[in-house]
Amino acid sequence: MIAQWLIEARRKFRLDGYATLADVGMDGDFVSPIQMKSASPTGPLLLAFHWSDVETVRSHYSVVRELGYLPDTTFNKVVDRALDLCRLTRGGVYITQAFHLLPHKGRSSKVPTQHIDCSFKAITRHELVGRKVIALGNAAADACRRNGFVPHRSEAHPSARGRDVEEKAIDLARALKSALG
Repeated sequence: MIAQWLIEARRKFRLDGYATLADVGMDGDFVSPIQMKSASPTGPLLLAFHWSDVETVRSHYSVVRELGYLPDTTFNKVVDRALDLCRLTRGGVYITQAFHLLPHKGRSSKVPTQHIDCSFKAITRHELVGRKVIALGNAAADACRRNGFVPHRSEAHPSARGRDVEEKAIDLARALKSALG
């Protein structure tokens, strides 16, 4: 169960130029909608850059409202395959983001470092305490470093180009196994 004060911190966090989960009809008892399926209180924590963008949520609203994520994206294909390799389900991990607002266009939108750090300080750092964190991609790993947090492991972002889903899933599975001890 996610602490209510943490959910409230996410609800209060706002920056000009970005939408909140409430703005797109995705508010709920989670810090990130992906936690509808991935909110283990004890499992490894996968830290990504940000959850989505306004345009994508509106285009796929029924799926994200039901699942909290889009299963057909490369990111989620890699995560699901890595979990399968570890004989885990999404319920065995906790997934969150360094940045908890939504850009208006494009999941790959540039978010200034200071905006990421404001979100990290207000919300994310509290989610990481006492967890074995696997930072997914440079944005997540850099946010950790800038904010004095050392991840258990850093891996390439599951959506990164240049390698196929299986290769990336194998690397992420190794990181998950290491975090599980």
